[in-house]
Amino acid sequence: MKKKKCIAMLLAGGQGTRLYALTNMVAKPAVSFGAKYRIIDFPLSNCTNSGIDTVGVLTQYQPLILNEYVGNGEPWDLDRSYGGVHTLPPYQAKAGGEWYKGTANAIYQNLHFLNEYDSEHVLILSGDHIYKMDYSKMLAQHIQHNADCTIAVFDVPPEEASRFGIMDYDENMRINSFEEKPKSPKSNHASMGVYIFKKDVLVRELIADEADKNSVNDFGKNIITKMLKAGSGLYAYSFSGYWKDVGTVTSLWEANMDLLGDKPAFDIDDPSFKIYSRNEPLPPSYIGDNGKFVNSIMTTGCEIYGTVINSVIGEGVTVKEGAVVENSVVMQGSVIGKNVKISYGMVDENVVIGDGAIIGDENSDKNHITLIGRDTAIPAKTKLKAGEIVEKGSVKA
Repeated sequence: MKKKKCIAMLLAGGQGTRLYALTNMVAKPAVSFGAKYRIIDFPLSNCTNSGIDTVGVLTQYQPLILNEYVGNGEPWDLDRSYGGVHTLPPYQAKAGGEWYKGTANAIYQNLHFLNEYDSEHVLILSGDHIYKMDYSKMLAQHIQHNADCTIAVFDVPPEEASRFGIMDYDENMRINSFEEKPKSPKSNHASMGVYIFKKDVLVRELIADEADKNSVNDFGKNIITKMLKAGSGLYAYSFSGYWKDVGTVTSLWEANMDLLGDKPAFDIDDPSFKIYSRNEPLPPSYIGDNGKFVNSIMTTGCEIYGTVINSVIGEGVTVKEGAVVENSVVMQGSVIGKNVKISYGMVDENVVIGDGAIIGDENSDKNHITLIGRDTAIPAKTKLKAGEIVEKGSVKA
């Protein structure tokens, strides 16, 4: 058996309830982003760009679209004869399957996968973040410090710190405190949900955690906290690039908007660190004689006959005559009817909006995004107020 230096385990089974209609039918990592990507493209591409060629994708909630999308891993150069990408559903025992009880339990249920590749180190990733990161640099620091565990850290605005696992560390980057979502944070050093463990340490801690009946089987709440109390070698790795937790509608909308402008906050097209995705071949997009496309991005297969301003338009979207789409995200395959007005909206995949409908309010803001779930038909002249959420299916005019 060939020993691997590091393999990755990607936690992709979350339900994503704070994304509401966007995750009713798909797992959060399969949600569309940035016109032609899905959220899972980012950690998978990071692995490819970091030289990590073995990735276990732990699925659970609504896995069908995610499993089909990942497939054999070919778009990310992860179709390998030894290693590559593997989707890992909850373990099916003779007495029936047991759903993952927490992030630590999810890895515990897949110890057989870790042992199959006999890696020295294990990289654990979350499937709901938008960022570009070279994990090989983090691994190098992890090995240099002979760390039991290294946690990637991103400094967040102090007012947001209570949403994250917050830690403090000394001048050598050794962590001396960690608290999960504290009410009164001691710092703004937030865990990115990216961990590297020595494999033998990880296995030992997971087995002990599983035996603890009082544990909720979570890395932040249980594994990391216990290791810190025991005096294990926990170190922080400081990351200063773009990173966004897109677990809410507001944050997902913000991340899409961060792609716009002459100098976007997040340069998704930087060829030196490519983000790979699985896309169907479509013809070039077309802007009609009366169409306007201002400070926006789109990919292939779109037809724009109306006006698009400050928006992100997915593959194969049609915006018909007289329609105005501004400050919005429209995902692949959707059709925006004639004279429709969309302001501060997020339109999921394969939505059809009837002529003359008004979606949202031009005086709205990022905290009141009007959301329409996938495969939904919105009748002509429907009015949806700012912040309204429409699940799958038709609504009455």
